[in-house]
Amino acid sequence: MNGRIGAIIGGLLAVAIVLSQTFFVVRQNEFAIVLQFRDVVRTDLEPGLHFKIPFINQVQKFERRVITRNFPAEQFLTSEGKILNVDFYVKWRIVDADRFFRATGGLEEAGANRLGEIVKDGLKGVIAQRTIQQVVAAERAEFINNIVKVAGQPVQQLGLQLVDVRVKRIDLPDDVTDSVFARMRQEFARQAAQLRAEGEEQAIRIRAEADRSRTEILSAAQRDAEKIRGEGDAAAAQIFARATAGNPEFFSFYRSMQAYRRALGREGDIMVLSPEGQFFRYMQQPGGGR
Repeated sequence: MNGRIGAIIGGLLAVAIVLSQTFFVVRQNEFAIVLQFRDVVRTDLEPGLHFKIPFINQVQKFERRVITRNFPAEQFLTSEGKILNVDFYVKWRIVDADRFFRATGGLEEAGANRLGEIVKDGLKGVIAQRTIQQVVAAERAEFINNIVKVAGQPVQQLGLQLVDVRVKRIDLPDDVTDSVFARMRQEFARQAAQLRAEGEEQAIRIRAEADRSRTEILSAAQRDAEKIRGEGDAAAAQIFARATAGNPEFFSFYRSMQAYRRALGREGDIMVLSPEGQFFRYMQQPGGGR
């Protein structure tokens, strides 16, 4: 009894193993090929359930979706002879499972490595035609199209489609970076010195213009003041003459008093005059000679 149960179980297991080796499922996100002793015998497998010869046929499946692979920094030479460190990543997908298997043995890692080398060659050719500034400022679509043109045929031979190439970072080597920064500092220092010199020149010109305007304004003001003062003195003399025209003796007395005030009473002054002169006549005689 136990022997029969064991035989039944063994038979069921054998059937399950045979069935597992007979049928397989291809999902929507997969490619699949059927191999016979490592030779491709079927490639037209649509998603769904399929049959194969047990233990003779093998099934190799591949990712149908887009695959992304990052690549470490590589050095590239620009058209001006400068070295750039470029980090990039690649998006790709398998479009021909048969060709991909024959080119890489069905190994995704091998396909990624070969694709990376092809893209590096494309990047090398594209960057070699540009300066650093052109590489940094290049439009992404133009950049990618140029790389795809260079890498197109080799990528097709792998059964792959190159979807996108993105540059993550562009750096200069450390020694080049130091020299670039040194040149930038020198250039900025030169520009600063030039701006200071231009500012000083403008300041000198503005000060000279201000001094000239000040001199002209003061000269005109002095001229106008002298003119007004002269006109005032003339008017005062006329007024004074009219006021004293009726009494000349009073005018003479007033003028003598003004002369006494200006000439006498200053400490240290010495005057040598004849007492009989006209200067002291109002001091000698209150009537001034009358």
